[in-house]
This record gives sequence, structure tokens and C-alpha cells, in this order.
Amino acid sequence: MLHDVLDLLMCPHCGDDLLLQDGTVRCPAGHSHDIAKQGYVSLLRGAAPFTGDTTAMVEARVAFLGAGHFDPITRALVAAAAPGPGCVVDLGAGTGHYLAAVLDAFPGREGVALDVSKHALRRAAKAHPLVGAVVSDVWQPLPVRSGVAGLVINVFAPRNAVELHRVLHPEGALVVVAPTGDHLGELVSALDLLTVDADKQEGIDDRLGEHFAVLARETVEFRMSLSHKDVEALVGMGPSAFHGRGAVVGLTEPVAVTGSVTVTRYAPR
Repeated sequence: MLHDVLDLLMCPHCGDDLLLQDGTVRCPAGHSHDIAKQGYVSLLRGAAPFTGDTTAMVEARVAFLGAGHFDPITRALVAAAAPGPGCVVDLGAGTGHYLAAVLDAFPGREGVALDVSKHALRRAAKAHPLVGAVVSDVWQPLPVRSGVAGLVINVFAPRNAVELHRVLHPEGALVVVAPTGDHLGELVSALDLLTVDADKQEGIDDRLGEHFAVLARETVEFRMSLSHKDVEALVGMGPSAFHGRGAVVGLTEPVAVTGSVTVTRYAPR
């Protein structure tokens, strides 16, 4: 799929066009980027300060999302999407699970999956026939041309307001999914997981506010009945995987867990 999205991308070093040649992506100035055998390309400008999700985290995410536990989030994201002119960019795409759902709902659009984790992009490159997967750091200039995105989605991932605004078409939209303070609350207390700030959504709005205006917001809450294996996957796929936590085996099975997120649609100012 990389060949079909190259016109949406640009060289991370000089901003020039990219061409596909002999298994590499290169610009006229000679900056060259090898295409991995799994189908993604790295367009990092220098080294990223972190490497993102590990192989174990990716496998946990594939198992958990594949079981449908977060389907209410996927449905709410698709309902809020309504892309403007252009492609769909997923910033912090992970395995491409949510991007694939949006592309299925709006046929014919190309998708660009951006993530710093090569392990995740191995999955994203195969998540949908119209997805091109690109290693990129959210805090560097994104290797995406200005104004080409009719929609940017951002699910449980960092946001660079300036770059998001730049890549969006003036008639496009940004849809952000973020956890509320109640998200996975039962596990936070039982397993000593990382907590969500009570004012997280307010902070997101503040950081985006110079470049984006809130159009609509929905709070999505749902209950999950999870096995111990499901809980292990849920904990293992997120940031708490890097921190110590309590023993899942001590929880009564099945485990009742609350999912709670905000889904916010923003328009570029």
C-alpha cells in the first residue's frame, strides 16, 4: 500500500516528494529509507526518544481488541468521524485496529498509520488494504503533506497540535478518544495501575485550543466481563505494562470492568 500513499507523504529531512525505487523510498535529494519486509517504512528524522509499544504489548493489544471488548469505542469513533476531503491519518495508530474500522465505514479513502513502534506497524501495514504504515515520532514534524487529511484520528495517544493542524484539510476534522477518570477503575484500584488525571479532557482541550475548536463530545461508558487472561492482555497492552502491578489471579473471575472514554470531534481553526 505504500506506493498508493506516497503522494501524501514527504521526505522528513527536506520536505520533498518521495518515490518508490528498488525496495526503498527516496527523494530527489537522495535521502533514502528502506521498506521493511513487513511493509512499513521509517520516516523518522533522527532517532526517536523512545521506541513505543513492545512486541509483547502489541500481541496483547491484538488479542484484546480482536475479542471485541472495546467495540463500543470503535463504534463511537466511527460515528464521530465524517471525514472531509482527503485521506484518513491515524496518529498513534498502534496495530491499525481503529483506522481499519474507519476506512471500512468510508470506502475508497486511503489511510496513513503513524506510530513510533515498528512492532505495532508490522500489524498496521496489514490491517487494511488501503493503509500505508509509517514510523514517525509525534513530536517531530510529521512526514505527511499539509492539508491532505480529511480526518485525523487519535486514540489513547499523544497529540502534536501544530502538526495535526498542518496536515488537516481546512474542511477536515480531528477526532480524539481519551480515557476518563473512571476508565478501568476496578483494575486501577485492584492492581495498582496508572491513574487518569481527573481533568485530563480539560487539559487536552487547552493544549489543542489554539488550533482547534470543539464541535461535539460524547462520553462512552460500558461494562466488560473479562477473564483473567483478558485482564492480563488489557493491562499488558497499555502504559501500565511498564510498571509493577498486583496479581490478576487474586481477582474474582469473571472480572467486571468499566470502560469510560470521551470521543471529541474538533474542527481546525
